[in-house]
Amino acid sequence: MPRQKKHPSMRRRTNLASTAAVLTDGRAVIRPDLPKREEPWHPQTLDWWNDLWSAPMAAEYHESDRHALYLLAVLMDQFWQEPSQKLAAEIRLQRQAFGLTPYDRRRLEWTIETAEQAKERGEARQASKRPSPQPKAGDDPRLALVQ
Repeated sequence: MPRQKKHPSMRRRTNLASTAAVLTDGRAVIRPDLPKREEPWHPQTLDWWNDLWSAPMAAEYHESDRHALYLLAVLMDQFWQEPSQKLAAEIRLQRQAFGLTPYDRRRLEWTIETAEQAKERGEARQASKRPSPQPKAGDDPRLALVQ
């Protein structure tokens, strides 16, 4: 598994990659159906397709990416029907573009938000909504001078 990225404050170079993103789980993404065909899809392919569209990366896919993902689904289906090294190699090449492995996500500078990060973000959002408590006049003697 690739190493964790340095915190942005620790980096010397501050230029950002255009693909850098923090992927959050739970964003609503509409899962497209696999194309209809005469022979049914292999159960492993259907599981892969459902996992693909429920993953945090799915929110990054553009509508035009579906065509390449359909082709990848066909390759996956062929692999599960009759596994071969040639199909496995082609699948490996095709899935790189979609951030389907930890290394590919690292290359695209996509990080998946952890549960702790999501909790911290939620707490910070809640804290920003709460008004700061106003001190009472008896709490600080200096306040008596300005009233």
